Amino acid sequence: MVSEPTTAAHVVIAVIPIVGIVMGSTIIFFYLLWQHREKIKMIERGIRPSAVFDLEVFSLLTGLLAGILGILLTVFFIASPAGPFAVLGGLIPLGVGVALLTFFMIRRKANRE
Repeated sequence: MVSEPTTAAHVVIAVIPIVGIVMGSTIIFFYLLWQHREKIKMIERGIRPSAVFDLEVFSLLTGLLAGILGILLTVFFIASPAGPFAVLGGLIPLGVGVALLTFFMIRRKANRE
């Protein structure tokens, strides 16, 4: 004898992801709000907030990841009988990776001078 789930079970199953999304959004909102208030207080006290984002490391990491992914996808699509347009799926990330690595090298060279 197989029992069917009740309507209440369907409602609970539908509400769980909604509550999760709302709670996650609330946590993210308050985190961003408190970070903003902290920066404002630091500026008011004359303390300069430090920059956390390092563009050189980001461009190096992203360039390496996109470049290696592009090489792997290009080799895969060339080996598979998908067709010539499928190779673009590998060449696009390869181009992005090469561009980011080139940017990293140019910026590094400019910082040395």
